[in-house]
Amino acid sequence: MTTFSARRGGALGRELRGAYAFIERNANLIKRYWAWELVWLAYSIVNALSITFIGRASGEITGATIAPEQVNTFILFLLVGTLVWHYLSVVFDLISESIQWERWEGTIEYTFMAPISRLTHLFGQAAFAVLFAVLHTAIILAVVAAFFRIDLTRADFGAMLVVLIAGSTSFIGLGMFAAILPLLSPEKGLQMTNIIKAMVLLVSGVYYPISVLPEWLQPLAYISPATYMLDGIRAALLEGAGIEALWSGRILPLLLTGLLTIPTGLMAFMRAERYAKATGRLKRNG
Repeated sequence: MTTFSARRGGALGRELRGAYAFIERNANLIKRYWAWELVWLAYSIVNALSITFIGRASGEITGATIAPEQVNTFILFLLVGTLVWHYLSVVFDLISESIQWERWEGTIEYTFMAPISRLTHLFGQAAFAVLFAVLHTAIILAVVAAFFRIDLTRADFGAMLVVLIAGSTSFIGLGMFAAILPLLSPEKGLQMTNIIKAMVLLVSGVYYPISVLPEWLQPLAYISPATYMLDGIRAALLEGAGIEALWSGRILPLLLTGLLTIPTGLMAFMRAERYAKATGRLKRNG
């Protein structure tokens, strides 16, 4: 029994070290392309400021007298949407684009021949995506906070964190599915992942309530995990809603989506990998 437990512990340790190797490798890639990452960060900051300034200009745009409290609420609504969407986009992009990065670096064949499970490979990619997204979003928040008065005295940060974790699992699974597209289509797969992200942006209420969508589009909002994540984080930060209040309507759907999409996304990716190897699609640069 002791020997079996030791072997299991040793195997788990090897898998964790393997996952960390992908985190370290991706961190080194970020360092290599630091100039591009700096440009992307600057663009993201300007984009967040531009969207949030719409809230401050609401009175001038509409020509109506709007109370300062309502303006602040509008600003926070847009700011939360901007930051959450940026976080989700980074997580989604880093996972879905991982195959294309392998092609660009010329390492795709080595990665797929490495004596490491695909679960460990994708877990390492997902862990790095979450860590990098948190860092990226935190920097943007720090800069935006210097321009706007952000009142979060009513916020329940514990509930917000739980929603963030639950929502991250959903987008990790979605990113695994999207990563199949560059694997199967070296020429157009990456562009197809952008279509998925654009559709999620349209229907999820990032910058507006989903109630303003046409009636035929609104059902799609309830399929998107981003809808539940945005609603949950807004409720936690703006209204002080706790975990109990958010559990059944926001957190549970996100957890169920993650439990469904991660294993099915992993299995689908492994089947696509076998097909790509059999048809010689790994090394093509398109």
